[in-house]
Amino acid sequence: MNQPSFHRTRLACWTVNLSMSVVAMLPPLLFTAFYQLYQISYFQLGALVLINFCTQLLIDLLLSFYGHKYNLTKTIKLIPVLTAAGLLLYAVLPTVFPNTAYGGLVIGTIFFSASGGLAEVLISPIIAAIPSDNPEREMSRLHAVYAWGVVGVVIISTCFLQKFGKASWPWLTGFWTLLPVIAAVLFSRAPIPDMQTPQKTSQVFRLLFSRDFLLCFFCIFSGGASECIMSQWASSYLEQAFLLPKVWGDLLGVALFAVMLGIGRSAYAKYGKNLSKTLMFSATGALLCYLSAALTNHPLLALAACALTGLFTAMLWPGSLLTASGRFPASGVAVFALMAAGGDLGAAAGPQLLGAIVDFLLQNPAVSTFAESWKLSALQFSMKAGLLFCSIFPLTAVCFFTTAKRRFTENPQ
Repeated sequence: MNQPSFHRTRLACWTVNLSMSVVAMLPPLLFTAFYQLYQISYFQLGALVLINFCTQLLIDLLLSFYGHKYNLTKTIKLIPVLTAAGLLLYAVLPTVFPNTAYGGLVIGTIFFSASGGLAEVLISPIIAAIPSDNPEREMSRLHAVYAWGVVGVVIISTCFLQKFGKASWPWLTGFWTLLPVIAAVLFSRAPIPDMQTPQKTSQVFRLLFSRDFLLCFFCIFSGGASECIMSQWASSYLEQAFLLPKVWGDLLGVALFAVMLGIGRSAYAKYGKNLSKTLMFSATGALLCYLSAALTNHPLLALAACALTGLFTAMLWPGSLLTASGRFPASGVAVFALMAAGGDLGAAAGPQLLGAIVDFLLQNPAVSTFAESWKLSALQFSMKAGLLFCSIFPLTAVCFFTTAKRRFTENPQ
């Protein structure tokens, strides 16, 4: 029997990951427009981020424990449909009902966040299940597509809003809806490889509480936090700590980080080998970048450190997935779902912790006096201190990846 061609399937998965870069990066770029056009408070805007996270985490957990109850092929083909519907609702509802604009944004966010949760759990195992001479490189290529998508979304969206104004944001959102539409067309005729999933919830609990899996879980937790702290805070850090204009903070902070993220994943996809050593080296490099960015007073060095963090964190998330799936090959979709939950927790907890530290320090009167002795404003000092404290995430990543390498080498399965 001839092996089916999965070329269209790979293209569909890559296009879905491009769509996920829109879901992740477009809303934050529009927050200022929503504040000015609809008088939506920063608390409400922050709540949109929380809704996004909670929706994705709920999907992760549902598929972790009950994945065997769903038709995975139909669920996979539903992902781009939900993404397109969410983006359209996000654009249309606030425009048609401006007095209840926030409600429209919430509805759109729930739809495309659900698609994001499904994509996190199901797209990677599709690539892992497709026969390949080097599955590690295929996984890296998939995640590189996401990183390059972030670069495109940030640059194109920033230039579009600069050219046509903030009021044009619905047209920009409509434009990005084309990506999930293309993905839906590709998936409609793409073969889906067979994917394993535990047939009983008790099997998932055994996986969840195994020592080896918990080690993998904390690897992706610390790796996800290390990546997302810098990707979400680099722009504000460069703007506030080094007084760069916002447009340059966005382009140099976010886009350059994403460029390096894409370079790291693309390089591994083409040349990569010895994953465990790569992860240990990457986590160590990320730690040095965090320390350099936090401790330097030179803007160019800080910019370089922020950007290079993208290079060094590039493989921490996909590498953790590969490590876990290789350690638990029979767990299939469940291991990807639980790992996605761990990555999401790190991606949410890390940036939130940095923000909490900055707020706490700014409320302490003694910080202003101490900052002046270093010739810094209270905000500059607080941002630097927060980033320095958050270097605990790449530090723990070094420890977890080193332990995983030693343990999995000594006790192969």
